[in-house]
This record gives sequence, C-alpha cells and structure tokens, in this order.
Amino acid sequence: MHVLVTGATGLIGSNLVPILIKQGYKVRALVRDPQKAKLSLNDNVEIYHGHLNDEKAIETALKGCKYLFHLAADYRLWVPDPQSMYHTNVDGTRLLMEKALETGTERIVYTSSVCTLGWSHDGNPVNEELVSSLKDMISPYKKSKFLAEKAVSRMIREKGLPAVIVSPSTPVGPGDSRPTPTGSMILNTARDGGRFYADTGLNIAHVQDIARGHLLALEKGTIGRRYILGGDNLHLKELFKITAEAAGKPGPMCKVPPSVLYPIAIISELLARLNLIKEPVATLDSIRMASKIMFYSSKRAEKELGYTHRPAIEAVEDSIKWFRENDMLD
Repeated sequence: MHVLVTGATGLIGSNLVPILIKQGYKVRALVRDPQKAKLSLNDNVEIYHGHLNDEKAIETALKGCKYLFHLAADYRLWVPDPQSMYHTNVDGTRLLMEKALETGTERIVYTSSVCTLGWSHDGNPVNEELVSSLKDMISPYKKSKFLAEKAVSRMIREKGLPAVIVSPSTPVGPGDSRPTPTGSMILNTARDGGRFYADTGLNIAHVQDIARGHLLALEKGTIGRRYILGGDNLHLKELFKITAEAAGKPGPMCKVPPSVLYPIAIISELLARLNLIKEPVATLDSIRMASKIMFYSSKRAEKELGYTHRPAIEAVEDSIKWFRENDMLD
C-alpha cells in the first residue's frame, strides 16, 4: 500500500509518517530539499524531489500510489508577496488533486485548517457547519487555505475526487523545528514566562493526536466530509500559565490591548519591507486575530472517526521537552 505524503517534514507530517510506517504503509515523500529531508525522515521513506507546482515531479511521485496525504503548505503569518503563497497553496493544491485523479489515486486526505471555518462572535466552539466567506479570512495564509479548500470541495462534487478533508486546530508537540507561530509562543513562554498576553483564545491539540486523526480519516472518513481535529479550548492567558508552570517560570501578569500593539506591528512590517529585519515581530493581521476567540469542537471526528485527544497540558509538556532535547530552549 504505497502512500504519498506532501509536507512530510512539517510538524504534522513528521508525526504522521512514523504512524503510517508502523501500520505497514509504504511511504513516499515529495520534498523540496531531499538532503535535509533525509536527516529527519525514516530510512524506509522513499524521497522524491519536487514541489507543488512541479507537474512532472508530482506525476512521478504519485505513480503507483494508492493513497495521498496532502499536508504541504506555505505557512507564514507575514509574506511580502502574497501571490507566491497563493501559487503554492491554491494552484499547487489544484494541480496535485488533478494529477491524483489522472493517476487513479483511490483515496485522499486533504489537510485544510480550522481557520477556513472562521470563528463565533460569542466565543462558543465552532463546528464544521459554520458558513464563512473569503472576506472573513484575515491574512494571506488564511485566504489561500480557504481558496484551496474550496477548490478541493469543488473537485469532489464535480469530478469525483475521492478526498476527505481534515481541519486541524493548533498542533503542539514534538518535531516543531521551525518552529510554528504557536510553537514560538510556547518556546518564548518557556524561556521567560510569557508575562504579557492578548485577550484571545485558541484550540490546542497534541500534534500526535492530529497525525493519528489523519490516518483515521483515511480509513474511516466519508468522502467529501470535513472533520475538525482539535483538542482543548484555552484562552491565551491559560496557555501561557500552563506553559510557564511546566517550565518553572513566572506566569502571565499583564493583558495588552490591541491598541498598544498596532503601532508595533506597523513599524515592524515597515522594517521588514525595507529588509532591515528578516520578518516582523508582530503583524497587523496577527493583531487583528488577537481580538478573536478561536474555539472549535471535534465532536464529529470523535463520533465518526473514533478520534480522541489528550489534555493540552500534555501537548505543552511534550513540546517543551522536545525543545529542550534539541537545544532550542537555551
């Protein structure tokens, strides 16, 4: 049972690959940097060089594969050229799905995001039925993921694409080498206690639970159906508190209103555009999102897939442990 995984070296992908191998799947990985991938992937993984807009590479990697997991995406909170992100996340996804149809891939798990669902105005957990639109999406990344999911859904309806859609919430845990934006928050809080926080909320899930949810979607998911793979809903202050306690640091003390952060974001983005810093320490989009409560429910996945998740504290503790073991905490 050959299976192709895009994004195999990312946070979720790097946790999914060992699960697939343990279950007896023969894993292929489509990667942009084969030498770097060899350092992080299991020796049993067949590595194919290419990217999401490389038609020939995609055809070669998909040939003979029964299943496809599409996790790869350009995930950045700030990007100087949004079109490059759309080219990868939207055009690349569409091309990959078209080639999967041409090569006879029998089943696909497409990794979207809870960000495409939007958020509730009353702070109650959102499920898969919430209707959102492109104008609800804040940031080029969220817009690109929204458009990519729409493209996949359209191909399911019109072309019979055999895809199940999964919407992970915020993955936390081992393997966050970049790290992700949330991983950076946990890393910084483990260093100094995260004393300042915004009045926002998010859904925290152990990355290994999300990875296992991908396999459950392959084996049990209904074609065309969307499944939220999440964990515990926490206000940012709560996340900082349990992170600081796990790291033995002082907890959060001061809530910072968005009005204070906007000038910082404006200046930071300007410096980045002038190439005076690599990337902004804060962006206007991230400040806008800081006023939203992004809580989600995984009840559908629990009922239909048998999905379960461990407490958020375990995800945080495993994340801190991994950062420490990889000399990222100092």
